[in-house]
Amino acid sequence: MAFTVGAPLLDALVLSVASAEDTYGYKITQDVRSVMTVSESTLYPVLRRLQKDGCLETYDQAFAGRNRRYYRITPQGQQVLQDYRQEWLEYERKIHSVLFGEVEA
Repeated sequence: MAFTVGAPLLDALVLSVASAEDTYGYKITQDVRSVMTVSESTLYPVLRRLQKDGCLETYDQAFAGRNRRYYRITPQGQQVLQDYRQEWLEYERKIHSVLFGEVEA
């Protein structure tokens, strides 16, 4: 992708993935990678920060003889995600209008 990816966009994508179902870090990474190039080493600090900020909570569950850490979005995280979605729609509208020459004089 030629466009810069900032922390708010990564936060929004991670929260969106987690809002669909409780999920684990590797799956979140794969889902985000389906729309942009990002490494696990970039996303795990995002997960920790969102957890620290009260947007995600974690629990461990046994899987194939090991514990797998799952992430669940919190009510606060749902509100943050809703705010990001509203901001994204406004940002998308503004960028689209300039990029495709639909700016009104």
